[in-house]
Amino acid sequence: MSGGVAYVLDERGDFSRRVNPQMVGLEKLEDPAEIAEVRAMIERHVAYTQSTRGRLVLDAWSELLPRFVKVMPRDYQRILSCLRRAHDQACSGDEAVMAAFEENARDVSRVGGN
Repeated sequence: MSGGVAYVLDERGDFSRRVNPQMVGLEKLEDPAEIAEVRAMIERHVAYTQSTRGRLVLDAWSELLPRFVKVMPRDYQRILSCLRRAHDQACSGDEAVMAAFEENARDVSRVGGN
């Protein structure tokens, strides 16, 4: 998953105390496809930069994997939910995007950051 999503290696276990919970939601990295994508990103980073730190993360992957946190901006999550609903209603392409945009614009919770 790309776009507005970030993945953080929370080695100290204190990341959740350092974010604004009104702006982002935190999730465990559990989806096998996402796990593979994150690992592939780190592998590409190591290949391009020869990063020692990246190599250490890959070498200790099984131990460090549970410490990764998926950071999902609430606005982005809301748009993805709207898009899923639009697709479920047989909308496609630009029509689904427009329906999601209109639904998000009417969503009162986004004004308060919830």
